Amino acid sequence: MNKKLESWLAAGPLVTDGAWGTELQQRGLAVGECPDAWNLTRPDAVRQVADAYVAAGSDVILTNTFGANRFALARHALEDKVVEINTAGVTISREAAGRGVRVFASMGPTGIMLMMGDVSREDVQAAFDEQARAIAAAGADAIVIETMSDPDEARLALAAARATGLPVVVCMVFDSGAARDRTLTGATPEHVAELFTAEGADCVGANCGNGIEGFLPICRRLHSATNLPLWIKANAGLPTMVDGQPTYAQAPEEFAAHVLELLEAGASFVGGCCGTTPEFIAAVKSKVRGG
Repeated sequence: MNKKLESWLAAGPLVTDGAWGTELQQRGLAVGECPDAWNLTRPDAVRQVADAYVAAGSDVILTNTFGANRFALARHALEDKVVEINTAGVTISREAAGRGVRVFASMGPTGIMLMMGDVSREDVQAAFDEQARAIAAAGADAIVIETMSDPDEARLALAAARATGLPVVVCMVFDSGAARDRTLTGATPEHVAELFTAEGADCVGANCGNGIEGFLPICRRLHSATNLPLWIKANAGLPTMVDGQPTYAQAPEEFAAHVLELLEAGASFVGGCCGTTPEFIAAVKSKVRGG
């Protein structure tokens, strides 16, 4: 195990944070607006989200940099702001974290399917390199490559993140196939765990795509295929559409009721993804610390 991760996990499993996008929407982020740009235009609101998760008991918080790679930002004509947006995102979370909470910087997908051949692998690699360097220079404790559906793209992001020398988590979305246990490109939990263990990830896991009940078998299967720590961030159940927007009905207590099962299945980091809030994280923290 990576020595930094080993020291952070020495006292037991760690609680991460919950969703950021919906928290920003509650603070005025419009549908279609670039969340990452708020690091520059609304840093106060971004800081409120980070503060809320720290107050809820998160041992680890992420950064508002999920879509802060050159390709994703280009959709908002912000491709020249990569370094500035990532630097601000890490700085905001770093200030909220203080001494006792770790900052794991978020790197999400480019939105490009490599298999289509529209963009070269070299260009995608360069985009991840640019983001990872900015994140590391800003003082993040680690990098989380998350919500990935294509292991091939995740490998490029991993190479960029590893070059910084920071610990790296690689997270895939398992939401396809009859059992919702494969990535969009057909990869199984076992394949993902074996691949990224061999590629040098320090932690592997899954986020999004399933409610917490669906993460139990996925976590067990990941655990069966690697000795690395596991990172698990489930959605607050499966969404229903209300007025054109996904709505999550699961309550924090229902979500947290499955946390101990996740820990028994091998999870080392537990938090929430879509639909989860600081109240969810407080409930998770109670379970993790209370047993």
